[in-house]
Amino acid sequence: MFLATKNSRIQEVHFSEINDKGISLYIKREDELHPFISGNKYRKLKYNLQEAFNQNKHTLVTFGGAYSNHIAATAAAGFEHNFKTIGIIRGDELANNLQEVIKNNPTLKFASEHNMQFEFVTRSAYRNKNTSEFIAKLKEKFGDFYLVPEGGTNRLAVRGCEEILTSSDEQFDIICAAVGTGGTISGIINSLKNHQKAIGFPALKGDFLQDEIKKYVLNNDNWSLNTTYHFWGYAKISEELITFINKFKSETSIPLDPVYTGKMLFGIVDLIKNDFFKKGTKIVAIHTGGLQGIAGMNILLERKNVPQIV
Repeated sequence: MFLATKNSRIQEVHFSEINDKGISLYIKREDELHPFISGNKYRKLKYNLQEAFNQNKHTLVTFGGAYSNHIAATAAAGFEHNFKTIGIIRGDELANNLQEVIKNNPTLKFASEHNMQFEFVTRSAYRNKNTSEFIAKLKEKFGDFYLVPEGGTNRLAVRGCEEILTSSDEQFDIICAAVGTGGTISGIINSLKNHQKAIGFPALKGDFLQDEIKKYVLNNDNWSLNTTYHFWGYAKISEELITFINKFKSETSIPLDPVYTGKMLFGIVDLIKNDFFKKGTKIVAIHTGGLQGIAGMNILLERKNVPQIV
């Protein structure tokens, strides 16, 4: 079995901005499952690795941006379990002076050190990555492979994410998770008990994620998406968010990434402060990892001469 079944610990949150609100907030530390295959990526890759093995495929091909958590996790998983990995990376300009790019990009450097091979494509070509023509060209170039979607979301990934919640989580009324491609929240929704509801916090603008999630969920009335806290789009952040992430870590010792979990916790805290939840509500937020992205984000923040994530 690849990536053995694990349960993550639950940590109670004591944060000064919400301590007087009568709400119990906890974080499920999925980020601690594995040092490199972090959080929801561990869950998403588990059954996909098994399926690749069952199909006698020795190469994993997947997609992502230059700072992608999924690219880093797939490289680590392939390295650990003896799969060759190929990352189709958005942005053909990155292939110029490649060694310098890898040296200065923490994510690509990590993936390269774990033997991932890169194929850089134009942004326009990348938008067509799911077409049969695009996949056929990849097979011409790389031979037979097992395809893992961008972000890792497919039915096997959702199956893995259904294992996030365990019997110890039945005490909670609300389950919160950051949303990228929708796979993690779909698995959580499928695992909810009758008294529970899930709230997803998308990191991207737009309402298309509703339809993506509905492809995988069995129940459509026990979940919702809060689209208020994306901070103007994927991988976009503000000094306000950076200040919050740093304060949260200082008070709780829990690190948050700026793309997913930071925005989710900012949203949860803001909702609690504005009395969105009734007193006595017990909330657990899923820490989906992604902390490897902090180093890359800090490089961008330094260039902008704004505070960094500590």
